[in-house]
Amino acid sequence: MDFVLYNTMTRKKEAVLPLDGKTLRVYTCGPTVYDYAHIGNFRTYVFEDLLRRAAKFFGMDVEQVMNFTDVDDKTIKGALAAGVTLEEYTKKYKEAFLHDLNVLGIEDVEHRPAATEYVDAMITMVQGLFDKGYAYKGSDGSIYFSIAKFKGYGKLSHLPLEDLKTGASERTDNDEYDKEHPSDFVLWKAYDKDRDGEIFWESTFGPGRPGWHLECSAMAKAILGNTIDIHCGGVDNIFPHHENEIAQSEAYTGEPFSKMWVHSEYLIVENRKMSKSLGNFYTLKDLIDKGYTGKQIRYMLLQTHYRMQLNFTIQELDAVKTSLERIHSFVTRMEEIQGDDSSNAADGVVEKTTKAFSEALADDINIAKALAAIFDMIREVNAIADKGSLSTEEAQKILAMVKSFDAVLGIMTPEKEETPQDLLDALEQRQQARNDKDWKRADELRDIITSRGYTIEDTPKGARLKKDVR
Repeated sequence: MDFVLYNTMTRKKEAVLPLDGKTLRVYTCGPTVYDYAHIGNFRTYVFEDLLRRAAKFFGMDVEQVMNFTDVDDKTIKGALAAGVTLEEYTKKYKEAFLHDLNVLGIEDVEHRPAATEYVDAMITMVQGLFDKGYAYKGSDGSIYFSIAKFKGYGKLSHLPLEDLKTGASERTDNDEYDKEHPSDFVLWKAYDKDRDGEIFWESTFGPGRPGWHLECSAMAKAILGNTIDIHCGGVDNIFPHHENEIAQSEAYTGEPFSKMWVHSEYLIVENRKMSKSLGNFYTLKDLIDKGYTGKQIRYMLLQTHYRMQLNFTIQELDAVKTSLERIHSFVTRMEEIQGDDSSNAADGVVEKTTKAFSEALADDINIAKALAAIFDMIREVNAIADKGSLSTEEAQKILAMVKSFDAVLGIMTPEKEETPQDLLDALEQRQQARNDKDWKRADELRDIITSRGYTIEDTPKGARLKKDVR
């Protein structure tokens, strides 16, 4: 079956077919490291991880780039305010971001370049655009891209032609802007000592530093080539950032920049835009400090289709715990199945579930249908196991299927947590008390265990402790 995704450029679903027939080359816009990333950012990064895993599920190799934007207006301003070098200022945010990716189970990518490592490539690109007549020097000494010279400008965002004409006469040297129409944008930002301190690079155009939009184009070309398979990001990147990337990249190379453009929708909180002033702004650490786990947060972020707005609420995050507990309890049960007799009833379930999950994943990553297939399977297999009709061999087949699904979802394996030794000792003492028919002591030990947030479960292998869902 074809793996299809919605292409923002063409506004339709298209088959994902690597240009070289095997390796999917993907560029994903990474964080601007001037602050800690928030859950809105991670909604996009979790989706991109899901896309990456899905491609591998369907037999593709993936070569992915996720950059660090470590030089722009915000990082320079932050470094100067802190009285440290740009490298010192951005380092802690880079490290925090990588830590957060690990907490969320986001796979490491093949390339993680920093913009400051590719300034020479950016200077070469600016010179090339200047030589071809797509760029000009402004009165402030900065180099700008002329959108009027690039006839395809607006093809990604589908902006009306009249807006394009309106914006063509304007120019902006801001890295990010919120105008309703496009403007000529900065490729090389001339050095200003009052604004930039001692942060600048020498170039044929004079001292300065690259524009934000240029950075991704240069890094994508240097690492993945002139034309890539998929470019990802949030919908907020469509205009102006990705539109500008297309213009400067295709003007420079004369080739298509990306075959497909895939964007994830916004995350809102309690039906409102996330904002520090509204008190509904969450970093990953904020949620971890509240007692939630990486898998719970990951599940929350991926369970809504990527082209739909995700309304984040603490209540829904609490509900996610129950769903995950159901999955994890099922996995644990399959691991503990001991039996030789079987009705072979589970064989059909495995085949049916694998087909349903694969078809859902292939259809623009229909996560709702994929998860529904999993929960239908859990219900059916539990019913078979309740009758004692599930063999160890069948349970292992089911676990193998679950493992293949989890290679995509990254949520199904129970989180291993070391049980405190004193509670393990209490469990052993309780069992001895029960053997001695000392029911009072057994009850006391049970109460000690439960007060610490654990439940005692009887299994074929004896009693065990299970951490309660927070």
